[in-house]
Amino acid sequence: QVQLVESGGGLVQAGGSLRLSCAASGRSFRDYAMGWFRQAPGKEREFVAAISWSGGTQSYADSVKGRFAISRVNAENAVYLQMNSLRPEDTAVYYCAANYRSPTRNMRLGETYHYWGQGTQVTVSS
Repeated sequence: QVQLVESGGGLVQAGGSLRLSCAASGRSFRDYAMGWFRQAPGKEREFVAAISWSGGTQSYADSVKGRFAISRVNAENAVYLQMNSLRPEDTAVYYCAANYRSPTRNMRLGETYHYWGQGTQVTVSS
């Protein structure tokens, strides 16, 4: 069992930056690939970024590539999402998720994740 708690969301102007954090509790954090997903009002949940258990592989949605960076510190049971050059279309609730022993090919697939946080709101004003 893994519990995930996101933090760091807020209101920012277009072009600004935010850093989201996800604190994990439970056993064997390093056995989980970690992902960030988001859901905007009236839209389906979408993949944002993911990182393998070792941190050696990262994957990004095309819409955030070059602007967002995912990282993890296994010793701290934490994963981060640095978001730069934010745009109004990045406005959404952002969710942290954990995927137990995920093959790399599944890291972008939300339906393969086992645990989810409650989400943190990110609002980007124009």
